[in-house]
Amino acid sequence: MDADPYAGFPPGFFDRSDEAPDAGFYRSPRLVTHIDDGAIAAVGQLYADLGIDGDAPRPVRVLDLMSSWVSHFGTPPAELVVLGMNAAELAANPAATERLVHDLNADPRVPLPDDDVDAVVCCVSIDYLTRPVEVLAEAARVLRPGGHLAITYSNRCFPTKAVRGWLATDDQQHGAVVAELVRRAGGFTEPTVQLRTRPGTGDPLYAVTATRLA
Repeated sequence: MDADPYAGFPPGFFDRSDEAPDAGFYRSPRLVTHIDDGAIAAVGQLYADLGIDGDAPRPVRVLDLMSSWVSHFGTPPAELVVLGMNAAELAANPAATERLVHDLNADPRVPLPDDDVDAVVCCVSIDYLTRPVEVLAEAARVLRPGGHLAITYSNRCFPTKAVRGWLATDDQQHGAVVAELVRRAGGFTEPTVQLRTRPGTGDPLYAVTATRLA
């Protein structure tokens, strides 16, 4: 990463209106889904298309960043490490094989060894990261060469906890922002941005994907 991985972003882009510690905001479990059924299905189809679910030709180990009680795999992978803020939510995730309670805004380091997973996913949560380049650099570190990064987002969020730059930009600009964050993290192929749902049929689901370089 550069000395200043956020050079060129407007001042305050990664600030939030609620700068209180996230542990308080996420203390109570929210056993709800944050996107509709069509968008959820699109997430599962993305994971299947990337070959990182339980139908992959070989068993895969996946890290789900900023996870919750559900990870939206059509068929869960052989190993699923879920990292999130609320222990009760993670405990309720039936696909999880390993659970890590960890606040990435307080400490962007991922508590896993190098080259540990075949894929890293982050579902509708990238907008809450205040140090996303550092987190994505950690994603590159824990990924095995050739492993997939899959970041999905929609048009819903908790506005007080989303960064100001996200709230000030639209869906197309969000894709450009996330792709640039992946570039700045380093270690990935050029990211691809796709709309994975049919326009005008419910919650949109966008995906930014890249592959870990050797």
